[in-house]
This record gives sequence, C-alpha cells and structure tokens, in this order.
Amino acid sequence: MAQFKWTRALKPAMLALPLWLAGCISPVDYGDIRHADYVASGLCDPAENTAIEVADKPFFFVTSRLPDCRTRDVSMLNYRTDKVRYGRFATPQDDIDEKGKPDGQSVPFTLAHENRWWTDLSKAQDKGATDANSGRVLLYVHGFRESFLTSSRDTAQIARLTGFTGPVIQYSWPSHGDFMKYAADETNMYWDDRNFRQFLTKLAQQPWTREIILVSHSLGARLVLPAVEFVDRTAQNSDSSVVSNIILASPDIDREHFERGIAEEVLSARRVNNDRRITVYVSVKDRALSLSDRLHGYPRLGRPDCFDPFEAADLKAKGLPERCYAAKSEYDVPPEKSGLTIVDTTPVSSGNIGHSDYLRSAVVCTDFAAVVNGEREGIKDRVPTHLSYVYTFIPPAGNEKPDHDEICRLVTK
Repeated sequence: MAQFKWTRALKPAMLALPLWLAGCISPVDYGDIRHADYVASGLCDPAENTAIEVADKPFFFVTSRLPDCRTRDVSMLNYRTDKVRYGRFATPQDDIDEKGKPDGQSVPFTLAHENRWWTDLSKAQDKGATDANSGRVLLYVHGFRESFLTSSRDTAQIARLTGFTGPVIQYSWPSHGDFMKYAADETNMYWDDRNFRQFLTKLAQQPWTREIILVSHSLGARLVLPAVEFVDRTAQNSDSSVVSNIILASPDIDREHFERGIAEEVLSARRVNNDRRITVYVSVKDRALSLSDRLHGYPRLGRPDCFDPFEAADLKAKGLPERCYAAKSEYDVPPEKSGLTIVDTTPVSSGNIGHSDYLRSAVVCTDFAAVVNGEREGIKDRVPTHLSYVYTFIPPAGNEKPDHDEICRLVTK
C-alpha cells in the first residue's frame, strides 16, 4: 500500500478537502419560487388529444425532472418532481443572440400526455424498420452531473453513432449537473428508483417489444441494474429477457456488490441462455471513478484497480497488468452462452477525465456501436487478455491521430 506523508505541498490540498466534501454534501437550495408554481400551467400536463409536434423531434424522453412551464418556452430544471412526464425532443441546437453570435445551446422538446406518448412509441418502433429491427428499442440512462441539455446531447450522439433505426429514449433523472453535488445526485438517483423500474417494467411488457438495448453511463448503472432485477421478479410471463443487451459505460457502482449481488441475478443461467448479456466499459484512466473510489472506500466496477495489494503483486509477478476486474458469476449448471464481457479501454482512453470513452474515443465508439447493434464475437480491434471475458485494445501508433469527433459522430452535420 502507498504511504502518504504530510508534506508542505500536500498540506494545502488536505486542508481544502473538508471544504470540497462540504460542497459535495451541501443541501440543495429550494430556490425563490414555489415548485408548485412551475407546474401550475396546463403546458406541463397536456391533454391526451393535444397535438404533438414530432416531425422535427425524432427522440423520446421520460423524466422525473421538474419542468418550468411559466411561459410557453418550457424548460427542464434540476429539481425532482412527484410526477413522471413524457415527451419528444430533438438534437440540441446552438442559440444565437440578437447580434448573431453564439449564445449557448438549447433542447427543442415537446411534452406529451402519457397515453399519447406510448401510442407514438408503438408507431415509431415499426416505422421504417425491417423485420429484423422491428420491436427493438434503445433506452439510455445518464449519469452524474448531467442536465437535460447534456443528456439529450449524449442521447442524440448515441443515435447518430450507432445508426439505430428503432425508437431512441432517454430517461432523464434529476441530476443537478454540478460537480459539487455528487451526494445530491446519489440521493436523487436512489429516490427515482421506483419511477424508473415502473417505466422499464411497462416498456418490457409492451406487446411489440422484442428487444431492449439498455445503455447506462456512470451513476446511471445504480439505477438500471436494480430495475432489471425488479423486472425479472415481476415479469408476467416469467421471461423478461427482452431486456437483453445491457451496456454499462464507466459504471459507478461497487464492484463486489455487482459480483455478489447483481450479476448472479441479472445474469442467471436462464437469462443468459435467452440471450441476455452485459458489456462493461472500464478504464484505469477514469479520473472520475478514481475520486468515487476514494469517497466510497472500495473500487468501482468501471475502474479495474486492485483493492487487494497481494492480488496486484501476484499479477505483477506473472507479468500481467495490475488490473482487477469483476469476476464472472459461478453457476451450478453453466449457461451455454457467455453473459459478461468487460472491455478495458485504458490504452485508448480519450479526453482529460477518461470517463466517457464510449462517446469520445474513436476505437471505443466503433466497438460500442457494434455492441448496440448486436455483434458479440470477433468485434474489430478487440484484443483478448488472460481472462476469457475481458478484452482490451492496442494503442494507436505514435503517428496515428484518429479523428475522434468524426468517428464518434460528436459533431452533427
């Protein structure tokens, strides 16, 4: 174990730590306006027969965020509300001020009555889809420090990157979009568990649903995995394997909890044989999860650090990287298929934080798109490791500079 010494350089940082932690656990301000006043207008709760502008809003959303409906220019706030709302949205667009200069971004969206929303979703899953794609839906759940704007932007990017032809839905829980509100985000995420699991259950039970591709990022994994367990327990036909392709990008969840409590249930032999699988993207360069490790005291699933120094030493002695991954479930009767795949993006991590390689690193974006579209074996550029279910990548040569933004479809055209 590394030993920390009280040095002159370390002292200011240690003194500042309580202030930083105070920011993380500080209460959320209620604000100067009654929350009931934000939703008093009928704009927040349209009638079932209200026309919905959908031609230029190709994506769906479900949210437990508090909307501000005091004017016709409705916006989504970071507070939570007691009612789940539904709607359609488009790719965020650049705003221009009176002088013709860029003035931030906004999300064009329209709120819809819940019944109308489900009817439109049913129509969208079949519109323009081939028989092979009919009944497939992609559901994205964002992570920590996201606003409705940023989660909408990521959802639209996922749709462009993967070329997914079925309905694309984002579930936007009330993250505060603030680095200093991590604890508040955790609180809101757990508070929203009931809302999300009820929505996922209803989506899985739609007569047209054949496959749900469920993508979560960061803290969103802690919302997604218990909900899948709930759907499994309550499925009317005892088979909820339509929630089949689960992708956890940089998951901020306790690794041992995943191994011991979640994977055994979500990846039961019967579910795996019915084609359920989980793909996990991890990186030791993930600075966000490094901080989460320290806050929680134990490793996150998305960062393969070795908590056990003796395990790390054994790996080093064998000439292997000192990386510890989640273990596969143990079965009395092993399934015919493999349910867990871990993809270590460390050699090709992109950006300063390394927390969103699936949307920022060219080679990972390509891999992610392949997984969303159902590929399982022989995916391009993957390199096997000493563990049969763990893969990694070869870093690009020194003169290779892939266009990450272009390949990841970060920029719209």
